[in-house]
Parts: sequence; C-alpha cells; structure tokens
Amino acid sequence: MSGTGDGGGARDRDDEGRARNARPRDGLGRPMPYGTQGVRRQPEGVVRAPELTVVEAQELLDAGKPFHAHEVFEDAWKSGPEAERGLWRALAQVAVGLTHAARGNLTGGVRLLRRGAGNVEEWARETGSARPYGMDLDGVVRWARALAAEVEATGVVVDAGARAPVLRG
Repeated sequence: MSGTGDGGGARDRDDEGRARNARPRDGLGRPMPYGTQGVRRQPEGVVRAPELTVVEAQELLDAGKPFHAHEVFEDAWKSGPEAERGLWRALAQVAVGLTHAARGNLTGGVRLLRRGAGNVEEWARETGSARPYGMDLDGVVRWARALAAEVEATGVVVDAGARAPVLRG
C-alpha cells in the first residue's frame, strides 16, 4: 500500500491506485490512530462459496465483529449470482445494524436492523427460499426485529458478541 498514512495529506492507496484507509480498526470497524494495534481486517473482494460465507460471517459475528461480518456478506453480494445479491446485501445490512447498535449509534442501528430484516424477508418471499445454505432466514428476521425493538425501547448499547444472530438455526 502506498501513501504515508501519517496524516500528512497523502492518501492511502492500494496497488491499483484506489483510495484505501490503512488505519487500524477496532473490532467494531472504528478507525484507530495510526501506530496502534487494531484487529486483523477482512480482505476485500474475496470470492467464497456461499457455505463458507455463512461460516466465516457467523464466526465473526460470534466474536463480536459484525462490521467484519458485513464485509464477508458484501463480498458475496458483489461476487455472487444476481439472484442472490439481495440476500447477501440484506444480511450485510443486518450486520451493519448490529455494528451501529454496538457502537452507540442506536437510531442508525435500529433503522438498519429493521431495513435488513425487511429485505431478508422480502428476498425469502420472492424466491420461496427460507433456508438457503442452511440459514434460518425467519429466525434472522425475528432476531433483527426483536433487537431493534429492544434497543429502541431501552436506549442501551448492545454487546455485539453476546447479541450475535444465529444464522443457521
């Protein structure tokens, strides 16, 4: 990666010249100061089998890293078959909703959890598939809506790892 990353005006860029932020990040994806130890970032643009996407995303969710799980879902959304893009995009929204609820952006978290739940539900209805790759989409929808309602009612920041959804139920 080129660029100084020292705040001196040069932008972090990858080998193709695209802007990238090389700052370390915490487990919820928040940028940390240069020189601090962050968590290992998910590589971008990885093409995985759908089953592996589900396994990796679940591991990240269980570890309290929903931001990183969102990136795994995003890879599937961008590289998968057109017919499944809505599913992976919706799951990415759910993961980002959990990210925001854990970061303390409760309004954004509630909004994204509900939007993601609605999009998961819509994809399942349109395709007639409630259990793609062994996932329990009805369970994911119930989880996201229940968490959104709880966060909205209590105003309490959630522990992402303790409140992770179970993708395969």
